[in-house]
Amino acid sequence: MKPINAAVVDLKQLDLLADGDSSIHTLDSRAKVLVTLVFIVSVVSFDRYEIIRLLPFFVYPAVIIVLASLPPLYIARKIALVSPFIIMVGLFNPLFDRDVLYQIGQVEISGGWTSLFSLLTRSLLTVSAAFILVGTTGFTAVCQALQRLGTPQIFTVQLLFLHRYILVLADETDRASRARELRSCGKKGLGVTSFGSLTGHLLLRTWLQADRIHTAMLARGFTGRFHVSRQSCFGANELLYLLGWSLLFISLRTATLSDTIGALFS
Repeated sequence: MKPINAAVVDLKQLDLLADGDSSIHTLDSRAKVLVTLVFIVSVVSFDRYEIIRLLPFFVYPAVIIVLASLPPLYIARKIALVSPFIIMVGLFNPLFDRDVLYQIGQVEISGGWTSLFSLLTRSLLTVSAAFILVGTTGFTAVCQALQRLGTPQIFTVQLLFLHRYILVLADETDRASRARELRSCGKKGLGVTSFGSLTGHLLLRTWLQADRIHTAMLARGFTGRFHVSRQSCFGANELLYLLGWSLLFISLRTATLSDTIGALFS
């Protein structure tokens, strides 16, 4: 019960971080969404063998985490949960791409290992940017920003409902696990055979709970519009934030590492 309860609390904490009052939190959500989009496009557009030129991009998540006072260990744990799936995607690269690209002393580094580390680096950057966006904006505000930027309303509403359903599923899983533990008096209950019916009841209960939530939303006049706790407008600060980071990302993408280091020191 405790691990599931801790997982539910951990799942909700990312949205709770968006209630901060830092200079990053108070920016208009559209500016943060656009900066994240430019960052992700810049990172994923690199060649599959590129690693060194990706390293300067870690400046963005590091600076935002400090300015927004986000807990770095919490963000690191979230990224660590995704890392095994990323490694599985490129796990077989060293087996199929054995051409030697670099040689450090007697150590030969093939293209497969290089592409694997490049994939891992790009994934860490993009995943951290996504977590930082939600942690400084809130998922509802992100959906509202996407809709105000021209994304079809049906897509943003479905995205928001998916997020809400995951939270409902997590809550119902916590309740079902607590009830199972109490009925088994601290033992393992009926064992593995009970998980089939437990899963079926869990999906049925979450479906009914989600339907009741939707009915309550319609009764309160929900029409697909988003209502966020913090209202903001796109002003000078947002424009400077967008242009500053976008120019930096484009410069890091188009310039070589030697040019970038020389520009930083000069």
